[in-house]
Amino acid sequence: MQLLCLAAVLVMASIMTAAAQPILSPVRFSDLQGWSADDHAAALAAFRRSCGEIIEEGRAFERPVQHGGTREEWIAVCRKAEGARDAKAFFESEFTPLQVNDPKRPEGLFTGYYEPEALGSREFGGEYQVPVYRKPHDLTVLPGSDGDPGNLKYGRLVDGKPQSYFTRREIEQGALKGRRLEIAYLKDWADAFFIHVQGSGRIRLPDGSAIRLAYSAKSGQPYTGIGGVLVERGVLTKDNMSMQALRGWMKANPQAARELMWENKSFVFFREVEVADPNLGAPGAAKVSLTPLRSLAVDRGFWIFGTPIWLDTKTPSGPNQQFEDFRHLMIAQDTGTAIKGHVRGDVYWGWGEKAALTAGHMKSPGRMTVLLPKTLAARLLSQQ
Repeated sequence: MQLLCLAAVLVMASIMTAAAQPILSPVRFSDLQGWSADDHAAALAAFRRSCGEIIEEGRAFERPVQHGGTREEWIAVCRKAEGARDAKAFFESEFTPLQVNDPKRPEGLFTGYYEPEALGSREFGGEYQVPVYRKPHDLTVLPGSDGDPGNLKYGRLVDGKPQSYFTRREIEQGALKGRRLEIAYLKDWADAFFIHVQGSGRIRLPDGSAIRLAYSAKSGQPYTGIGGVLVERGVLTKDNMSMQALRGWMKANPQAARELMWENKSFVFFREVEVADPNLGAPGAAKVSLTPLRSLAVDRGFWIFGTPIWLDTKTPSGPNQQFEDFRHLMIAQDTGTAIKGHVRGDVYWGWGEKAALTAGHMKSPGRMTVLLPKTLAARLLSQQ
């Protein structure tokens, strides 16, 4: 009992210490371990893709973002990125590095995601029975949503009155049948589920060609992590929980797995996209094609899409999944329902078995340093 009390005191003391720190603390580039050794040109290429969207449309600036700044501040930097020849010198001259201190999660949390691939067909029949849907016309942002991306409420209007949208179970049992929303059909409900969780995917067709799927919309129903449900039930433990362990259990228990997936009422809709560069992933929430090991999903309530972020964490690597240092300059280009907090990120690993294995096992503490345009950084520091 005394040990438990002491542990509780230490945890509380850590939280209080973190809360006393400012959210943003200026550091020097030389303070970033591994900075000089990174491939800044790869980061600049990803940043330029974000800049293209910022200059042409800048949709992310239509919503309030706590540390986002103005579109004009980012356009000024993006213009200079267009002609930058020395990537490292560009980032060092145009940005101020600010270490992020999260009062709610001082140790940070970084996970991984990837682009799953599943066998499918454009035609229903035979073993292809599981539909992948595009966004329904009656799915809408409900009245009363205040524009804050964390508070938007989705549903449908019935006789002018707002109602929740259909749950995963209702949709999978036919609530959208007959609306001609199907993009394709898969063999397995679990394959569809994990494409939903990852937010993108590839469907390999019988003729060898592929459909690329990008996120379009979500139902607005609450998201529940089904891995956590199995841990609560004692089926798996936190120590042995991974995407691979979860999929293994689901394969061994198909009927129970179907009911488990229904515990997550949230449902994701997709759009079919063309990706010209085979080395890039499907577009993320920022409407920019994702770059393996350079794109990061963040909490868009805090960080604007396009923000360069120095990530210092550990990732599983090799056949034994030993954790190794991961220190790279990432670009905020995506988000996710479970990505909440100042120091919270999801690393995009690409596609294929290696990417799936790494993403499935990654759950690491770490530090995050954001690179913000100098005028924005100065303003935010003066407001703390």
